[in-house]
Amino acid sequence: MKTKCYFIAVILIYSMTSCKQENAFKDFKFSEKPAKLTCNSLNSKLYNEALYSFEEDITNFYSKDKRSLLSAYSQFIRLTNYNRVKYRDIVSEHTLKVFEALKNEPELWDANNSNSHLNYNGPLMDCISNNISDKDLKTTLKALLSTNSMSPRLFGPPLLSNYGLTMGDKYLASYVAFDLFYARLFDVDFSIPKQEIPKVDFNKTQ
Repeated sequence: MKTKCYFIAVILIYSMTSCKQENAFKDFKFSEKPAKLTCNSLNSKLYNEALYSFEEDITNFYSKDKRSLLSAYSQFIRLTNYNRVKYRDIVSEHTLKVFEALKNEPELWDANNSNSHLNYNGPLMDCISNNISDKDLKTTLKALLSTNSMSPRLFGPPLLSNYGLTMGDKYLASYVAFDLFYARLFDVDFSIPKQEIPKVDFNKTQ
């Protein structure tokens, strides 16, 4: 476990120190979509791309037939509470490109955060905590952050009870995207192929 944590820390530190130049990501797929994160301290164009790409991925995986983002959020958030999310199967090629660009954001990650690789003291979490619309969730999040108690485990239950707010509150949705999705991708071994869903031959007789 210590070896794994050290390896992750090395990746995070390398990303933060070796890529100080301005983010050069140009493969934008959702640039025509309305901006949902508008805090001045953020790389808003990249972060909005990350949010839209995440939402497309979970919709394709959890609600491919119904195309319901609400249903996708419900299932994704519920499964994160039980550590049963199949990140390798969810993530698309485009989202992986976005993730590689996000690695170069020096204030986004925290190699010393034992609860998440996300930097809870960074500008993104400051933006999210100040702009969440629901008063109770905002109070809970700010309290956890101010006491250095923030973790997906503690914020997960109230988030699950209010998953429907992600439809109208994209700051809350961004928390889900960055802490419960992108931060977890550091722990995923993408050298392992995605799990293939077996095709069912309905014409085959038993």
